[in-house]
Amino acid sequence: MANAMLVNEFLKEHRKVQEQEATIVQLKKDIEATATCQQKQIDALTAGLQNVSDQLGLSRPVPQAVVRNP
Repeated sequence: MANAMLVNEFLKEHRKVQEQEATIVQLKKDIEATATCQQKQIDALTAGLQNVSDQLGLSRPVPQAVVRNP
């Protein structure tokens, strides 16, 4: 009787561990997908920022030197 109780308790805990392992695997996949999505967003924002920087560089007037005679 005691052995059957121990086996049942072991099996119950073993199922919990398996469920936790499955949860961990799913969470890792979710984190990886989120990181990939965020990296794509970062890349897109970086490209947009570079575009704006390039446009600002083209629209700035060229500095002119002023020559003064003493």
